[in-house]
Amino acid sequence: MAEQEDAMEAVEDLKARARILHREAREEVPGALSRLRAHPELADLDGSVVVDRVQRKHCLWVVAREHGFRDWVHARTVLSADGQVPDFGTLLVPSRCCVHWNIWSADYDEARRIRSEHGGYLLAYRNQFLIVDEHYLETLGLGADDPDWAAIGRDWVKPLNPLARARLYARLLRGAA
Repeated sequence: MAEQEDAMEAVEDLKARARILHREAREEVPGALSRLRAHPELADLDGSVVVDRVQRKHCLWVVAREHGFRDWVHARTVLSADGQVPDFGTLLVPSRCCVHWNIWSADYDEARRIRSEHGGYLLAYRNQFLIVDEHYLETLGLGADDPDWAAIGRDWVKPLNPLARARLYARLLRGAA
């Protein structure tokens, strides 16, 4: 049961952020209203109309987009998947990490081979792959010494232990608060 809770922690974290956004929208917090205007259904509405029309689904969509996913369904799928998904979103490649050198590949097998030959950590950006070093992970907000990296075989895409990846996702999202 605890393992299942670990796997859902990242999804629950985003749900909690959506609840907060929804509450702030009802309280007409200006920052919340501007965030909600990112949603196509709310983009051209005045503040009071946004407050009247906003639903939790809009908040889930906004929070998912803010964390690099296409929408809420995409976020939930990626964060709770046991194995590989076709599109990992952009969460693992925030702009603050662009200062680091890394190796990119459009082919997973090639990326896995490079990682096994040269070391590092295999991550995903949408449907591409990158090999990064421990400095990248530190900037990302995940320690390279975290035992869950060994548990996933330093391979985010096809982890040896999907629950370890779920815990890393949860830690990553907690750091992105």
